[in-house]
Amino acid sequence: MKLVSYSLNKATHLGVVIADQLYALAKLVSGVPDEMIAFLKLGEQVRAEIAAEIAKRKVSDLQVAAVEGYQLLAPVPRPTSCRDGYAFRQHVAAARRNRGVEMIKEFDQYPIFYFTNHLSIQGPGPVFCMPDHFEQLDFELEIAIVIGKEGRNIRAEEADEYVGGFTIMNDLSARKLQMEEMLLNLGPAKGKDFATCIGPWLVTPDELAHCKVPAKAGHVGNQYNLSMHCWVNDSLVSSGNVSDMDWTFAEIIERCSYGVTLYPGDVIGSGTVGTGCFLELNGTGKLHDPAYPVQWLQAGDTVKMAIDGLGVLENTIMAEPTDWSILQRKKKME
Repeated sequence: MKLVSYSLNKATHLGVVIADQLYALAKLVSGVPDEMIAFLKLGEQVRAEIAAEIAKRKVSDLQVAAVEGYQLLAPVPRPTSCRDGYAFRQHVAAARRNRGVEMIKEFDQYPIFYFTNHLSIQGPGPVFCMPDHFEQLDFELEIAIVIGKEGRNIRAEEADEYVGGFTIMNDLSARKLQMEEMLLNLGPAKGKDFATCIGPWLVTPDELAHCKVPAKAGHVGNQYNLSMHCWVNDSLVSSGNVSDMDWTFAEIIERCSYGVTLYPGDVIGSGTVGTGCFLELNGTGKLHDPAYPVQWLQAGDTVKMAIDGLGVLENTIMAEPTDWSILQRKKKME
């Protein structure tokens, strides 16, 4: 299924996309919760039964029930938590090379992640940014999973059973704020906590079964051959593939759940695909040509991300009407 959360008449509802039309899930199947996390809590077997029941319907019979005048939200509008991983070696290696430092060997020993602000999750549409966010504002092209059932101390070999679905993630990053705080070996926090976009749908794993490929040597878990692309103002700036992930989501789940309970509705991002942000692209460009024109997101820019099978996530960057700056509040050093 392709599941969505949407707003209609100022209320949030749960829907399903069938043949490019959106339908209210609770109206298609009696007794189904009208909210994403409650739906995930039904369990995999019940969700599969609901999907099978919907699949029996003829599309021609459904058309009259399509929802009109809705606004798409994040598939999980208020996740229970949001973590972001660091799964693509190409991105990590390029970013370190561009800074003139060696690839860190620990990358190949264990997957890492950080927590970001789950209450700043957004879906398609405008993203409002403060003046300091525009100091090297960046996109990050990622895929994310949403946990589908509760679990703790989950072994990687069984972890794929806990994936409720997949979605596109744009981990927006204010690089000046990020780099400033990480000088103190803490973060990222303020450089990340203002907006993370996911959407447009949550796609259940069965929809991607035909795209499975083997994990990389020495790794376990499901892997997928899914092309990834990002355009800024209709110019293609990034291309990659989900299969380039070195650490699988199963392995990331294993580490996330060690001594910790994961819940339905938890969001976990993959981290940035190689070439998947301006920070990396600018650094690589400057490395080969000192005159390379660096690029960052500006007010009015449109960021469009597409991943095979997961749809297109589109956001427009907007400026908050203020000149308030925390960068200008820094204490002077003696």
